[in-house]
Amino acid sequence: MIDVNVYMSRWPFRRLVLDEPARLAAALRRHGVAQAWVSSFDGIFHKDLASANIRLAHDCRRYGADLFVPIGSINPKLPDWQEDLRRCHEEFRMPGIRLHPNYHGYGLDDPIFSEVLRLAASRRLLVQLAVAMEDERTQHPLVRVPPVDLSPLPAVVKNAPGARLVLLNTDSIQNSERLRKLYSFDNVYFDLSMIEGVNGVARIAKAVSSQRILFGSNCPLFYFESALFKVREADCTDAEKRAILEGNARGLLVA
Repeated sequence: MIDVNVYMSRWPFRRLVLDEPARLAAALRRHGVAQAWVSSFDGIFHKDLASANIRLAHDCRRYGADLFVPIGSINPKLPDWQEDLRRCHEEFRMPGIRLHPNYHGYGLDDPIFSEVLRLAASRRLLVQLAVAMEDERTQHPLVRVPPVDLSPLPAVVKNAPGARLVLLNTDSIQNSERLRKLYSFDNVYFDLSMIEGVNGVARIAKAVSSQRILFGSNCPLFYFESALFKVREADCTDAEKRAILEGNARGLLVA
């Protein structure tokens, strides 16, 4: 099993059960995860992302070199973000980067987002875009962060054919119309951490193809078991479930 949506470090608004890397690694292994693509909560809230990415790479090696795949954080609104991206690729050998536009203050129609996609594609880096982190109703009242507006994304993706984009934490009900416009792009993938509703995974797999659905838990912010149950209860074939749980992600890494 490959989990493409995992975080390390501390969520600033509450303690999480698995917010210590050793406990996180043990829990993922216990559930049968062979590989976890990990970013840092520090990459959302800290301004010094170079240090955040260094700590992430170090902790991945220390606590699970055979398990954790570090995914660097990039904030293109900070100075020298291109150097952060270069270091993620060349020094830390990360296969991808993770973006949080709603926390970092830019929309997908901002030219800077297209520039990130262009530079990432030139280095064959995956780009993970977190649409949200949690339900707005659970957020601190002074720190309300709405989901990323996906409306401009189809036009951006159309002009970035070399990019490989993974959308994390997409609410398939709230964003149903916007997501439908992205289903035709074969370089856009979707994780299942926020797919809701009865047989939600099968419904999305039927609409977009099971080959572009990835297993992502948003652990430890969300319970890992929730994502796993969504796949187990899905009305999909065994082959489709294997692709969602592992095969699709593994193919992306070697693409």
